[in-house]
Amino acid sequence: MIEAERRLLANALLDFSNQRFVLLSEACIPLFNFSTIYTYLMNSTQTFVEAYDLQGNVGRGRYSPKMRPLIRLSQWRKGSQWFQIDRALALQIVSDQHYFPVFKKYCNPQCYSDEHYLPTLVSIKFWKRNSNRTLTWVDWSRGGPHPSRYIRTDVTVDFLNSIRYGSTCEYNGKITNICHLFARKFTPHALDRLLRFAPKLMQFN
Repeated sequence: MIEAERRLLANALLDFSNQRFVLLSEACIPLFNFSTIYTYLMNSTQTFVEAYDLQGNVGRGRYSPKMRPLIRLSQWRKGSQWFQIDRALALQIVSDQHYFPVFKKYCNPQCYSDEHYLPTLVSIKFWKRNSNRTLTWVDWSRGGPHPSRYIRTDVTVDFLNSIRYGSTCEYNGKITNICHLFARKFTPHALDRLLRFAPKLMQFN
């Protein structure tokens, strides 16, 4: 998975006009219109890679001691694979010849590299410019190995607004209630209601 992400970034970096890079899936939706998302990303002084130290089998339990001495257990991080980064960090990721080979060799099938490589790399080397959060909202409150999935009947104006403005965070040194620009996991059957609400909710033309 990380190899695929690095190839995507490398290809996108060929266009010098690309300054911000966002990884999304087919189950993600935008929460705001294009101009709002573009302004938020381009004006940010930070990158958005979630990283945290998690005890237990799905956190530190995935670490391999064979990664020492380059990566110590205390440096091991987990986070969302849905990142939003700038050109400088993207260049560092695709040119990484130190940490990536270690992950490729020792992050075995029980270790999901897309949940650990970037969080660990950024926490070790690029933490000063990282916000330590993702801009993609996901609901893990129901438990289990996968996040909640939302179908057509789940999509309401109130629900979407609760995601859009339902939390607080720091952006460029100030507190804001716009903390997520995207959300998942939405099924294809939810598309018709999303399209119905989007023009008014997100001020699409």
